[in-house]
Amino acid sequence: MPFNIETCTAQHIGDRSEQQDRVGLFAHPTHKGTLLAVLADGMGGHTGGAMAAEQVVHSAKTNFQSGGLAAGDIQATLAAGINDAHDGIKLSAMSSEQDPHSTACALILQPGRADWAHCGDSRIYHYRNGEKISRSYDHSHVMNLVKMGYLTEEQAETHPQKNLLISCLGDNDPPKIDFGQTAPLQDGDCFLLCSDGLWAYFSDEELGKILKEFPVRQAAEILINTARDRAKGRGDNCSLALVRLKQLEEEKAPPPWKRSPVK
Repeated sequence: MPFNIETCTAQHIGDRSEQQDRVGLFAHPTHKGTLLAVLADGMGGHTGGAMAAEQVVHSAKTNFQSGGLAAGDIQATLAAGINDAHDGIKLSAMSSEQDPHSTACALILQPGRADWAHCGDSRIYHYRNGEKISRSYDHSHVMNLVKMGYLTEEQAETHPQKNLLISCLGDNDPPKIDFGQTAPLQDGDCFLLCSDGLWAYFSDEELGKILKEFPVRQAAEILINTARDRAKGRGDNCSLALVRLKQLEEEKAPPPWKRSPVK
């Protein structure tokens, strides 16, 4: 089933002095219909967080272009992008007075399937015609409490320690990486990658409604502007990447009486 792939990225510095998020969309140089979406939320003081997030995008892109894309290899390719970024961030910390860290989420879309991986609290959502199919779960103290049954997800959203991470890139321990995938792809599949500066202001249902009802560029604009309004002057950097599939209309042969005569 052929699809048209609609994509968009968007960012806002928020009420911070520096944009430390990074986001990118990259087509594969040799595999038609294959692309990478990657997003990172950098942390670590002036320029340090931006440098860490930049390392995530660079490593994900490098491994995407050179790694295996077969079903049995795709997780290794995604993991290599995150682990290589972690190693690069650790090396940069040794040569500077900064303490850079970053989240990471990456999605590889190819004909018939999508695969993704993440570490930290930048999220990957999968919607289908506005209905939530899946959502990545943050590597955070609060989300651990949810998994253990001590908090509901609604309570977690307003918990004062909801941004306390238990795993990220650049930490002493190797990054915890969780994976997801879906196959086959269907008409109306939509993937949203976003930093906590965006998702913190929306329910899952509200995100799905916006992604269903508007073209990707307009949806991105609505999401960024709404997050800014709801932040009330206290907003973090916010970033997103959108990938949506729309089934192509099959060209039908004209009826016999409308065909040009053969000469």
